[in-house]
Amino acid sequence: MVESAALPVTLTSPMPELEFDLTLYPAPVLRRVASPVEAFDDELHSIVEAMYRRMYASKGVGLAAPQVGLKKRILVLSPTGEEGDQQVLINPTILEKSGPSTLFEEGCLSFPGIYAEIERPELCKVRAFDLEGNEHELEFDGFASRIVQHEYDHLEGILLVDRMSPADKQRHKTALDNLVFDFKQAREKRARAARRP
Repeated sequence: MVESAALPVTLTSPMPELEFDLTLYPAPVLRRVASPVEAFDDELHSIVEAMYRRMYASKGVGLAAPQVGLKKRILVLSPTGEEGDQQVLINPTILEKSGPSTLFEEGCLSFPGIYAEIERPELCKVRAFDLEGNEHELEFDGFASRIVQHEYDHLEGILLVDRMSPADKQRHKTALDNLVFDFKQAREKRARAARRP
C-alpha cells in the first residue's frame, strides 16, 4: 500500500522518553492548523517514538501531533495496528486524491466511542519527509489512504465532527455534548488550582 521502504523506522534515540496523553475534543489545539517541522533532530525522533507508543496503547491505527497537544505537522500510521508496522509522515502534503469515493465507518482517538460513516476517495498521493529530512512521494490506497486522509485532516484543523452527516451528528449529540462538558469542567478545575496560593 505504500511505495517506499524508507519511511518505516525503528528508533533508539538518546533523549529521555516522552509520554503523551490524548487530546480530546473540543481542545483548541485540535482546531489550529499545525506548523511545519523545521528541525530533524533527536527531539523529533523522541516525539515520533512517543506518538507510536500512544497510538498503540490507545489501540489506534493513526495519530496526528495535534491529538497529543503538539502543533506540528507530524502523523503516524499503522494500518494493521501491529507494533513494528508503522510509518511517519513529516510535513505531509496531499498532492492528489483519486479513485472512487467510498463510505467507511471511522473512529477517532480524540472522539472516544464515537464512530461515523465518512466518505473519502480510495487513493491519495502524498509528498512527505522522513525522520532524516529526506523527501518522498508516496501513494496510499484503501484503508491506508483513509488513515492518511483522516490524520491529514487533523493537521489542517478539520475534525471527525466536521465530516459527519447531519444524521450522525444528531445520533452522537449526547456524546459530543459530554466531551464539551468534560473539557469545560477540566479547564475550570485547572483555573481554580492555578488561583490557589
